[in-house]
Amino acid sequence: MPVVYTHLGARALDAAPHLVQRSLTVNHTQAITLGIMAVYVVAIALLWNLPYVRYVLWPFKMLVIAFHEFGHAITACCTGGRVKSISLDPHEGGVTHMQGGISAITLPAGYLGSSIIGALLIFAGFDIVASKIASIVLGVCFLLTLWWARKDWLTIMTIILAVGLLVAFWFIAHGEALRWIVLFIGVMSALYSAWDICDDLILRKVNTSDASVFAQKYGGSSQCWGVIWVIISLLFMAVGIIGGIAAFPESFSQQENDSKHFIPT
Repeated sequence: MPVVYTHLGARALDAAPHLVQRSLTVNHTQAITLGIMAVYVVAIALLWNLPYVRYVLWPFKMLVIAFHEFGHAITACCTGGRVKSISLDPHEGGVTHMQGGISAITLPAGYLGSSIIGALLIFAGFDIVASKIASIVLGVCFLLTLWWARKDWLTIMTIILAVGLLVAFWFIAHGEALRWIVLFIGVMSALYSAWDICDDLILRKVNTSDASVFAQKYGGSSQCWGVIWVIISLLFMAVGIIGGIAAFPESFSQQENDSKHFIPT
């Protein structure tokens, strides 16, 4: 028996590199997903900067700003603080009024929190069932945000529209459309976090940005902290992509079949 175990162990060790290699090999379905992501990146970059048509992204900008504020709020609660209110502003972004909490955690949690959410949505966007689960988690996060922002009509409308969009996409092709909207929101959230940092600290140099306040409290320059947070945000995005490739090798037909058995629509 020990000889058999030794032989099986040796075979497992020999096979391990091949399994890792196979898990990170991009198949046809994943290649299409990555291609769609590339289209999203180009489209978002263009719509972001073109006059007039940039308003097409406005609902999604409000949504990812809500992610940003949710990051502040949830970390405040987790570090002993209390959230008084959340409000969104189409011109200045958003603001979370909170009391207490550990500022070393709550200040970067807006940028990095929205980056983590973006990375998780990108990861889930590689699979229909995972996208369904992600949309449920998003719904819970939206409910919390809605509670904190119950006096701000813009935040309320943004969340209601987002929930309505997710629910509607559940019923298209057994949730396949949901996968693409989850992926889009993930890319948008990940990119918006990096862009917002650059816009605040490099292009406009806003003195009241999270990084500026962080630098005042803990030293260093706001630009330095901003660069660090951008790098971390991009790393989160890369991890989300690699994780999606490794975890979800199923074809479109396999994903659709699996989706029929998970909260079928």
